[in-house]
Amino acid sequence: MTISSRLRSVSLSQVLSLLLGLLVIRVTISVVMKYPDYLPPDFRSAFLEGRESYFFGSYQWAFYLHIVSGPITLLLGLPLLTKRFLKAWPQWHRRLGKAQSLLVLLMVVPSGFWMAFYTDADWIAGTGFATLALATGVCVAIGWQMAKRRRFIEHQRWMWRCYVLLCSAVVLRLMASLALWFNLDASQTYAALAWISWLLPWLGFEIFDRIQCRPAPVPTRD
Repeated sequence: MTISSRLRSVSLSQVLSLLLGLLVIRVTISVVMKYPDYLPPDFRSAFLEGRESYFFGSYQWAFYLHIVSGPITLLLGLPLLTKRFLKAWPQWHRRLGKAQSLLVLLMVVPSGFWMAFYTDADWIAGTGFATLALATGVCVAIGWQMAKRRRFIEHQRWMWRCYVLLCSAVVLRLMASLALWFNLDASQTYAALAWISWLLPWLGFEIFDRIQCRPAPVPTRD
């Protein structure tokens, strides 16, 4: 690969990273803007509609934990996954990384898992969200262990997997908007989106990671 092609490749990756970061921020802000519908709960709002019968109880605690911790982990993940932040502020990387991991393990995962049992769709969607919560917890737990063992390359990969799974909330929102745009029935597509919204990005990451880790071909002499 020539120097010019490498520069183009680096520039393209930086542009894509910037665009993805802006997308995460944009969707996160749009979600947070709906919080006035939840405090106090407005059961005429889109997400809370039909949940009045079971909202007050264990579900409300899981719900509020989730909507508080979810956006924080999405925004925290943006600087934590950049090499520049790690090189410039390694101590802050460790501190914020621990905070991120604790938020995911103690708030995002258990609240998401509990809410999965109350999904408006069928058991397929509920199983999809519960599996997502468990997979996210496994990824961050392994990533934490890799950091403690100073296996930083593996730590980075597992934390990337965790963040990809956290971004399933962003993907789900975008896919749901597309489904509405194409006039698809929400009850018929929601169960599929509950799985596709995290399995597809995860698969994309694994393919990209394999390509990145593939050794460069050794040049041969004629």
